[in-house]
Amino acid sequence: MSINLPYFDLVLERLAKNDPEFEIAFGRHVHWGYWADPSRAVPTAEDYALAAEALSQQVYGAANMADGQQILDVGCGFGGTIASLNENFSDLNLVGVNIDERQLERARLKVAAQNGNRIEFKQGDACALPIADEAFDRVLAVECIFHFSDRRRFFDEAFRVLKPGGYLALSDMLPAAWYANIAQLGASASPTRQLFGHCQVCTMSGYQRLAEESGFAFTFKKDITANTIPTYAFLLALKIQRTNGKLSRSDLGIHGLKLAGRLGLVRYQILGFQKPR
Repeated sequence: MSINLPYFDLVLERLAKNDPEFEIAFGRHVHWGYWADPSRAVPTAEDYALAAEALSQQVYGAANMADGQQILDVGCGFGGTIASLNENFSDLNLVGVNIDERQLERARLKVAAQNGNRIEFKQGDACALPIADEAFDRVLAVECIFHFSDRRRFFDEAFRVLKPGGYLALSDMLPAAWYANIAQLGASASPTRQLFGHCQVCTMSGYQRLAEESGFAFTFKKDITANTIPTYAFLLALKIQRTNGKLSRSDLGIHGLKLAGRLGLVRYQILGFQKPR
């Protein structure tokens, strides 16, 4: 099963052609990068890959990770976050869920269990998880929740599959409250949609409401907007577009996101939530 994500279509196409730059930059993670010192960022595939790894670590660091836990990564992509956890922790039960089977096929090929960990990749919808109740200590959603069909349903599902006291950690791009309607128009506009597919925005107050309605306590937030800004220089240097023209306006969408971040209209946030004990 696949979904309309032109960005992933393009990445998979380039990986299938053994494009070395795409393999380095996106072969493991397909999300924004995190630079502790953005002034030292350089627009190379190698630097971007390190920054993408750092972003995954920032997100799962918000979930109070420890050895021996049961971890669910929703919207797991090519399994990059699971690969990172697999390398840095031991005796974990790691499960990745994604709606796009093509991404899971690559994850299964690329990620092999080590350190006494167990790994499984499952096809499934984030809003109807193929997971038993109270099966996990941690749920992660790295830069994917804006693609989900219904955030509230996902929060309900995350709450259901977490054990009491468990944590949900995610990353998302949140517009200022006054800018939310404009941001949604921008996310739905042709240049952005042609590159990133359907995206639904949510504000900080929206997340506070989601937490309250689903039963979570809102425990953590970290604004890493400035640390992610070099992402745009790399994407623009890469000149992401298809020869058939379907993504020929992608640069405009990337410039728009970059400007919104620099102006503080959209903030890249890491958020954490806990299910009561």
